[in-house]
Amino acid sequence: MPAADTPNAQEPVLYELDEGIAALTLNRPRSLNSLDLVTVDGLVNGLNRAVAEGARVVTLTGAGRAFCSGADLSGALNYRDTSGQVDIGTPMRTHYHRLMHQIDTLPIPLVTGINGMAAGGGMSLALCADIAVAARSAQFRQTFVDMGLIPDMGATALLPSKVGRARTRGMALLGTTIDADTALAWGMVWQVVEDADLSEQVRHVATRLAEKPAEAVYETRRALDHGEHCTFADQLEYETTVQDQLGRQPAFAAAVERFLNKGSRPTSSR
Repeated sequence: MPAADTPNAQEPVLYELDEGIAALTLNRPRSLNSLDLVTVDGLVNGLNRAVAEGARVVTLTGAGRAFCSGADLSGALNYRDTSGQVDIGTPMRTHYHRLMHQIDTLPIPLVTGINGMAAGGGMSLALCADIAVAARSAQFRQTFVDMGLIPDMGATALLPSKVGRARTRGMALLGTTIDADTALAWGMVWQVVEDADLSEQVRHVATRLAEKPAEAVYETRRALDHGEHCTFADQLEYETTVQDQLGRQPAFAAAVERFLNKGSRPTSSR
């Protein structure tokens, strides 16, 4: 039986661990799963719990008709510095940055299932995954400029690396809503599926990841991150160093043994 919390409508983030997959669900459907500080803390705690309990993969989805509408603005003007000026920098540093740093350094892969709107910081949360699966209803929007702000939660780094300079600036400056098919064509997500199939497909992707050699999954994710910030020659050396380490591990020896015994190469489904 899965180790699961008893569902509670008051919990902003639901957690369930089943067969090595930790499922986190944003659970504020009335506010389109907007992010207040309690919810951000719930995500941080859920990710920490997943790692502590030995999960091999984390999935993140949203309850109701949206993935995440971004930051909860209902109390945004309540944050004040000592002079009485509005202070949104402090909660960003103490909560939102902590969450995004944690995702960036997560030792296990993250799969997001995106239904409905993923706006503002919710879009960053959707796209920071290792693999993002979008429902046909998914929509993506950078809402910041209309509020007199800049994209945050890593959007100014995430978007250019995924869609390039021109598309990033169009989204950030115009606030245009991007549909799921466009997101797929632009490389923002891995797959688009029908809404009714989203949960099943997210689980399928997570299960495939959980079945892979954990160390190879971890090092592949780190190598891809490393390759974004170094020269080609440096990356070749990095690959060689890591490959030499992995080649000494049981997973590689077992794969070679299967190849020799069955006369076929280890395969990977696409």
